Amino acid sequence: MRIRFLKPKITATALVCLLSALVVSKSFGQLRVEIRRGVERPVPMAIVPFSWDGFGSVSPFDVSGLVTADLVSSGRFVPMEVRDMVSLPSLPEDVRFQDWRISEVDYLVIGRVIEDSFDAYTIVFQLYDVLRGEPIVGYRLTASGAELRTASHRISDMIYEELTGLQGVFGTQIAYVSEQQEGGEARFRLIVSDADGANPIVVADSPDPLMSPAWSPDGRRIAYVSFEGSQSSVYIQTLRTGVRERVSARAGINGAPVFSPDGRYLALTLSRDEGNSDIYMLEIATQALTRLTQHSAIDTEAVWAPDGQSIYFTSGRAGGPQIYQVAARAGARAQRVTFEGSYNARPRISPGGDRLAVVHEDRGNYRIALVDPETGLTQVLSSGRQDESPSFAPNGALIIYASQEGGRGVLASVSTDGRIHQQIVSVAGQVREPAWSPFPRI
Repeated sequence: MRIRFLKPKITATALVCLLSALVVSKSFGQLRVEIRRGVERPVPMAIVPFSWDGFGSVSPFDVSGLVTADLVSSGRFVPMEVRDMVSLPSLPEDVRFQDWRISEVDYLVIGRVIEDSFDAYTIVFQLYDVLRGEPIVGYRLTASGAELRTASHRISDMIYEELTGLQGVFGTQIAYVSEQQEGGEARFRLIVSDADGANPIVVADSPDPLMSPAWSPDGRRIAYVSFEGSQSSVYIQTLRTGVRERVSARAGINGAPVFSPDGRYLALTLSRDEGNSDIYMLEIATQALTRLTQHSAIDTEAVWAPDGQSIYFTSGRAGGPQIYQVAARAGARAQRVTFEGSYNARPRISPGGDRLAVVHEDRGNYRIALVDPETGLTQVLSSGRQDESPSFAPNGALIIYASQEGGRGVLASVSTDGRIHQQIVSVAGQVREPAWSPFPRI
């Protein structure tokens, strides 16, 4: 969410109203990724349909189709249409590099899906450098039927990493909030899906607002805020079991939770009995609280530095929202980080800790920008009018965020070099509050 600091001082009551008035999506539905702008010269490649060696007539899953869709969605590659391919090899000895050089592709992917036994499959693939006529990588993966989609994303990740030097994020997930009108009343859902929007799973479903999803560092839990019973509370939910625990329901505001890098603590915004919003550190196991900020202005939207030694947060103590940093211990003094522009809010730190993604006011528009926390240098990346809620991909190369188009809430992403823009829309409504998962831990 975006908090507008319109005056030098905002009361805690006003902040509660702003939190309660969060506008989230109108629908629970699968997302669709659309490339709006890619690199100027995407790499030409051919991904040959994988052959099928099994008991049935067709493979239970189109592995090469998903690999193609993944690499297209990156904005960095342009795969050849199957109808234009000179041949359809599936074995290394069938590849004729001269044919593919004539087709002007730089890379070639071939593969097979083999049915070993009931619900047990092997996928074999090879990636070739066509110009050199050499293999780059080859791999064999095993999977059940239910795991074929995950295995396909894994292949995409391996190809992407080999060709770009960046770890792929096709196998990761995103969390987001959806709102749907049912019978004239709002229904809020916290949803987790694959990074391409497939396999949406409802994590929480409520007639009351849900907001601020945050992943644990191992990707197994999500913290979020619920307004059940007209009271903001922070919950932690284990994804595999569905078990959730209410970890903060103190008087006043309970908001903006985020896990520490070791998963032991939450940084969160509390107003408590004093009525003023500050940043606290909550030890999850013991419920011990440590107050990190103490100021008459609103302090909120914390995020941990990757080393866990400090926290970045939004504060209105300078008369408008700016980003500050404070050590993760009681009594430390906060230092201002952003100085460019009158509005910088909702900081999120890159995996490497060298850049902050923020909501930055740019000529009357709220856009996603990158800030160097050492120098304060700011680079605007997005071009919308109401962009908010940035979240880094775990490889640090992309930022997902919430935006507006045609009065609808949509998700979008932008590469950190500003060259690749995507829109991620719900096929049935609006979506808000995206959070990108960490890399899965095997």
